[in-house]
Amino acid sequence: MADSGLDPTPRVSQGKLGYAKNKFLVGQISTHVIIYYLIKLCLRGVSLNKCIIKRLWKYSHRSPRTPKALGAGGGSSDVQWCFSQVKGAIDDDVAEADIISTVEFNHSGELLATGDKGGRVVIFQQEIENKSQPQCRSEYNVYSTFQSHEPEFDYLKSLEIEEKINKIRWLPQKNAAQFLLSTNDKTIKLWKISERDKRPEGYNLKEEDGRYIDPNTVTALRVPVFRPMDLMVEASPRRVFANAHTYHINSISINSDHETYLSADDLRINLWHQEITDRSFNIVDIKPANMEELTEVITAAEFHPHQCNTFVYSSSKGTIRLCDMRASALCDTHSKLFEEPEDPSNRSFFSEIISSISDVKFSHNGRYMMTRDYLSVKIWDLNMENRPVETYQVHEYLRSKLCSLYENDCIFDKFECCWNGNDSVVMTGSYNNFFRMFDRGQRRDVTLEASREGSKPWQVLKPRKVCADGKRKKDEISVDSLDFNKKILHTAWHPQDNIIAVATTNNLYIFQDKGN
Repeated sequence: MADSGLDPTPRVSQGKLGYAKNKFLVGQISTHVIIYYLIKLCLRGVSLNKCIIKRLWKYSHRSPRTPKALGAGGGSSDVQWCFSQVKGAIDDDVAEADIISTVEFNHSGELLATGDKGGRVVIFQQEIENKSQPQCRSEYNVYSTFQSHEPEFDYLKSLEIEEKINKIRWLPQKNAAQFLLSTNDKTIKLWKISERDKRPEGYNLKEEDGRYIDPNTVTALRVPVFRPMDLMVEASPRRVFANAHTYHINSISINSDHETYLSADDLRINLWHQEITDRSFNIVDIKPANMEELTEVITAAEFHPHQCNTFVYSSSKGTIRLCDMRASALCDTHSKLFEEPEDPSNRSFFSEIISSISDVKFSHNGRYMMTRDYLSVKIWDLNMENRPVETYQVHEYLRSKLCSLYENDCIFDKFECCWNGNDSVVMTGSYNNFFRMFDRGQRRDVTLEASREGSKPWQVLKPRKVCADGKRKKDEISVDSLDFNKKILHTAWHPQDNIIAVATTNNLYIFQDKGN
């Protein structure tokens, strides 16, 4: 009896397994379907041994493969990065106070905070495009703006304290309000960001405009009620953590216990409790008795995302130390030291400068950590200390320009780095408003540019290439024509989606996957 769905005649010659594989779509066969077709094959006289049946069963239970590509937050289909938004003025003359100094998504990605050199914090909220479908979100719009820090003066040391925001870190959300930590060089502040859309009315001893009433004139008792009002977002300081750092704070990191956090300056790391402002515990102190013997400084520090007793800090010598707070109260003795031996062929006058680590970030799963030095990004396995498992060259073409970069002080720039949501892609900034992405699984990389020129909504970003030698191809940019005044030092990746934020001087660029 003929069956239009099965025609074994042209396929039996290819082998019984090949016939079955051609018929069954890999990863899309339910158990009852494969049993049905196996019975039909037996009825047609096709002999099936145990090996073939096992292999068919294996193919039927294999999950469907999806192509991986660079930049995929979920590691799925090809990602086309598109221009979404740009925040900030277009003026050529940029005020020093407007330069963005830090960028940070909150844990859900709904809020995006930026800090600038003027001490201000601007929070953007991702708007819901369709209220019937809350998962469909659109642009980020200004949610709240407030002055976090003011310029101060240390009279004992005759030292000015800048209002510049060095770091912002969001606390995990526990109620309707949001909390974040912001810090300048000396003082850390805990801010509460809350909404208010109702106001009380009907006071007995107070007028609506706030004026108090003489109690002797009150003849009736009224019950106050809440009335709807326009939404108002309030930012109020809840804690101020001050007077604990002699040197400039470069890092703050929230502990996974959600109760403590660390703050690091050039020579010390302190542990704070979020509820206690007048006391902190010094857990790392690398200050020598004689400052002339100082050989390195702390450049960055971060808590492990899951182990509340573990943290790492990096140094200007290119080393990373992992410490366990269970070992001792003062973690001057590290548990692990991550350091890569220097290649003698690359040894130069600038070796110590370019080996200084400017940022360190744990992966979300806590297995790896990423470090950024001047020329490269390195991925370290916490179980292997002698060398990184992955090394990505960010702008190796600048190695021949180190002398001029030293003269214009660009060699001291501190580039940050970040992971995507599933740790498959890393991102960091470069010069000429370029930023780089590295796909760890595919071992591919791409260079993209944040620029207002030709930035139309949902316009796909064109990959850029830099020519290091004299033979420049079409669409390539000569290394001599790079603008070192345009640089991307601060980047952030949405924790769940393919949405990235990069800061260029006073502008914040937001890019999205076209399929988002």
